Amino acid sequence: MATSRTSKKRTAAFAKDLLDVATMPRPQIDALLRLATALKMKLRRGISHSLLEGKTLGLLFQKPSTRTRVSFEAGMNQLGGHAMVLPMADIQLSRGESVADTARVLSRYLDGIVIRTYDHGIVQEWAEEATMPVINGLTDLSHPCQALSDLMTIKEKKGRFKGVKLAYIGDGNNVANSLIEAAAKVGMHIALGCPVGYQPDQHVVDRARVEAARNGSDIEVGVDPQIAVKDADVLYTDVWISMGREREQARRLRTLAPYQLNGRLLQKAKPDAIVMHCLPAHRGEEITAEVLDGPQSVIIDQAENRLHMQKAILVQLLTQKKGRA
Repeated sequence: MATSRTSKKRTAAFAKDLLDVATMPRPQIDALLRLATALKMKLRRGISHSLLEGKTLGLLFQKPSTRTRVSFEAGMNQLGGHAMVLPMADIQLSRGESVADTARVLSRYLDGIVIRTYDHGIVQEWAEEATMPVINGLTDLSHPCQALSDLMTIKEKKGRFKGVKLAYIGDGNNVANSLIEAAAKVGMHIALGCPVGYQPDQHVVDRARVEAARNGSDIEVGVDPQIAVKDADVLYTDVWISMGREREQARRLRTLAPYQLNGRLLQKAKPDAIVMHCLPAHRGEEITAEVLDGPQSVIIDQAENRLHMQKAILVQLLTQKKGRA
């Protein structure tokens, strides 16, 4: 009986929505990592795991997507449920219906929704108004599903988080913000080398440093990529021109050119360092083909783990009771 009560308390403490990593309790992250690994093994062994039979997931994307959309759609299908794409042009949001009205109505139809948009405030508003779980599929501020999947990959490749150094090089974008939050949660050291004007969100850094201090890790934000990658176990980069930043292309390419992840930079890291990139990649810009396709790259394993982590997120959130009437 005591075990049952503890389990119920732990489940109740889990966040109803997944908006960012910072607001997730550590036990929820640990549970997701265990569940994602278990689901990965079930899939590889051909073991049925229809844990969401009869459930329907909505996908509302204002930004293009490959890995996020396909991993959620395929994952929902593998779990026995159904995924429904909701193109913005085809629903009344595009004609001025409020988020509040849409969220309340869709909560009566769907068991959860993934939203991929620009303004982080949009997913926050959805979470406030919806009774179903709201999952942030990416905003300009954060990409929590990517960071959680990356934790899974790092744990698989390095076997631990404590004592691991993750170096992030280039544009301090939404992925960088979420990696900072994730590293702080699990006690992993993270060092960033980003040019002035392209550094991660300061509020994210300040909040994460409090968490990191509690967990015995550190967050370093600097401008020198060679310092960031020194003795790193994991090297990570992302595109220099994120969606919505296309008009800044020429300036970004000039400013970020010294931050390319190439063979010379890789040599500054530990000999067994792994290379990560959330994709899509632009070979010859933020990373060379030599490094991206080289023996230390784990990008395909990393991309695969999006599927398994997405499935874990869906099982964890969509099997909870709806939070508000």
